[in-house]
Amino acid sequence: MGFLSTVLGFCGFGVGISAGLVIGYSFFIYFQPSDVKDPKIRPLVDQDSETLQKMLPEIPLWVKNPDYDRVDWINKFLEYLWPYLDKAICTTAKNIAKPIIDEQIPKYKIDAVEFETLTLGSLPPTFQGMKVYVTDEKELIMEPLIKWAGNPNVTVAVKAFGLKATVQVVDLQVFALPRITLKPLVPSFPCFASIFVSLMEKPHVDFGLKLIGADLMSIPGLYRFVQELIKDQVANMYLWPKTLQVQILDPAKAFKRPVGMLHVRVVRAMKLRKKDLLGASDPYVKLKLTEDKLSSMKTTVKHKNLNPEWNEEFDIFVKDPQTQALELRVFDWEQIGKHEKMGMNVIPLKELTPEEPKVMTLELLKNMDLNDTQNEKSRGQLVVELTYKPFKEDEIPKSFEESKTVQKAPENTPDGGGVLAVIVHEAQDVEGKHHTNPYVRVLFRGEEKKTKHVKKNRDPRWEEEFLFMIDEPPINEKLHVEVLSNSSRIGLLHSKESLGYIDINLSDVVNNKRINEKYHLIDSKNGRIQIELQWRTK
Repeated sequence: MGFLSTVLGFCGFGVGISAGLVIGYSFFIYFQPSDVKDPKIRPLVDQDSETLQKMLPEIPLWVKNPDYDRVDWINKFLEYLWPYLDKAICTTAKNIAKPIIDEQIPKYKIDAVEFETLTLGSLPPTFQGMKVYVTDEKELIMEPLIKWAGNPNVTVAVKAFGLKATVQVVDLQVFALPRITLKPLVPSFPCFASIFVSLMEKPHVDFGLKLIGADLMSIPGLYRFVQELIKDQVANMYLWPKTLQVQILDPAKAFKRPVGMLHVRVVRAMKLRKKDLLGASDPYVKLKLTEDKLSSMKTTVKHKNLNPEWNEEFDIFVKDPQTQALELRVFDWEQIGKHEKMGMNVIPLKELTPEEPKVMTLELLKNMDLNDTQNEKSRGQLVVELTYKPFKEDEIPKSFEESKTVQKAPENTPDGGGVLAVIVHEAQDVEGKHHTNPYVRVLFRGEEKKTKHVKKNRDPRWEEEFLFMIDEPPINEKLHVEVLSNSSRIGLLHSKESLGYIDINLSDVVNNKRINEKYHLIDSKNGRIQIELQWRTK
């Protein structure tokens, strides 16, 4: 009877299951609604508040917030490029992770940790919108909203004590709102020196974790614990104002900041050629460094003298002593007309020994072409004394944050004095009546500096720096900055015109060490100019 009961029981179970499936399927088909209608598509303004609340998280930021721009072109770009980015990112991740893993596994008595498979899947992240900030500093700030519901396959094998365990990460979802800052912007490719990344809010991270085929995230309580742990750890490291910095270029080299000071003493000239009708000349010397945008420095004019003595001293900031050279040109001053060149020569700075004065007697040449036979003619000699003094390491900024702070003045700065740095960034809405080829003229204590000319541009950008070494703080003085325009056409009646000017009180920069502001130009309808001032002391 026992055996018969068991057989009948199994039969009854099988019949019952089969009958239940047939009956259930029949009810499902019979009672399926036949009046299902196509969904109605209605504008957002016609939706009720409850429906809108449900839809709100899925609406892109560029729809909800006018500060965010639509960036579908980036999503399309990622879609086509993702198969190649996937391979490149995974290869880079393996190369970065391998030395870190090799360093850590001995501490936990693990034999090996290896990636069996590593792929980010076929679904790229999407940008739901991007916000861009504009500042007066040399930086670009972006805040993209990134959503990634991907299908990656990351399988890691851990070997220890002769056993092997396999962990697999699947179904990854990441929603994040990072702030990406590119700074400082520099005139060298890729045009920014560092990338700063910080999170504006805690990210949403969701994923599946399989161990030996079983989903660990299905264990009660483990899913929420792991998710909150990841959020807290990431937030502790990168939640704003904390940042992750990735350096791309050395800011000091990218900006070509001064690394030393060249002290030049123009002593005398001898046996100069006669240029005037009365058998004399009116010589003066212009000197400047190559690869430098600053205007030339000049000695005084020695009238009617073929053997003039100047004994005048100049200090020039050096950015690259290995490639820069000092150009010396002797001119004959003319009251009317163009000044005639009497001769020139060039001294490479790499020939100078730091901190050692060197007196040089230079033969004046017509040009620096060694094959030019006219250089064989005697044009006179020029005697100069040069001393190159490199700055100390602590006087040169190592990072962007240090470069935003004020540099120290060089050692040869007079006691109680300093260096006034004037950085001309850009101008906006400058326009002349007859032409708009703007350049900036900076005037301080009778010393004049000029930027390069920008042709036919109402919004020119210069990014040029001028340095004035002075013996006392300019507390009660002003800096005159004027935007001018020159016409290249010969014979034009209005060949030069002013596009606006500003006189800046220097007491603020002495007290604050650094100011960076946009000034409205006087005698200009809408013109503005951005000037950065620094007061550097020892």
